[in-house]
Amino acid sequence: MSAGRTGVEEQRLREIRDQIDDLDKRIQDLLSQRGQYAIEIAKAKRSPDTAYSEKNNFYRPEREAEVLRAVVARNKGPLPNEEMARLFREIMSACLALESPLRIAVLGPEGTYSQAAALKHFGHSVTILPFISVDQVFREVETRNADFGVVPVENSTEGVVSHTLDRMITSPLHICGEVELRIHHYLLGKGNELKDIRCVLSHQQSLAQCREWLDRHLPGIEHKAVSSNAEAAKLAAQDSMIAAIAGEAAAEIYKLNIIASN
Repeated sequence: MSAGRTGVEEQRLREIRDQIDDLDKRIQDLLSQRGQYAIEIAKAKRSPDTAYSEKNNFYRPEREAEVLRAVVARNKGPLPNEEMARLFREIMSACLALESPLRIAVLGPEGTYSQAAALKHFGHSVTILPFISVDQVFREVETRNADFGVVPVENSTEGVVSHTLDRMITSPLHICGEVELRIHHYLLGKGNELKDIRCVLSHQQSLAQCREWLDRHLPGIEHKAVSSNAEAAKLAAQDSMIAAIAGEAAAEIYKLNIIASN
């Protein structure tokens, strides 16, 4: 007997694919309609009759949270709640960009966990502005060169990020949202062997988190703190004897090998 599909199975596959194509068209039409409503909201907010607070506040975190809670509440599967919420966040991000593209200041350079947190919270239809210090992120938002800033506040193993908390005390800015991000550290380098590493760079918080692993696998090797994990990856890309502790995104951006995971 043939191991291939029968004519009935092939026909059923074609029918299902046709139904998917029809659904995709309907989804696309609805997304276009949602985008048009977003443009109309933007016009209404720019009206002379609109209150100043509404006119200058296209992004409403409380409204987004309300929408996402509703998305999760009515989700019946098979997509899990987290995935459904992620899809809707991207839809909202793209529609918001039609109203007014957001500028998000983050602790940079490109490839940091702060950037990952910003994209998780705001979606990918925003402009990411990377800065080399927490102070600069605060300053950009305070001077309205950026609409929002994303900075690390706390992690489960090393506690609070004191520099961020100190800056919050002196800044007129307010916290308007929180992002929880799973952190997976990677040891990155131009080479593939631990024996070739002479120095490990990372943010001081990441070095502290990985201290036991480093002492066990790279005893006696120098550790140096830099402004961010992504900065460490950037420097490791320039010297084969330097390794960086950073996220997987940094490995892709700076074309580094993953020497050790998690």
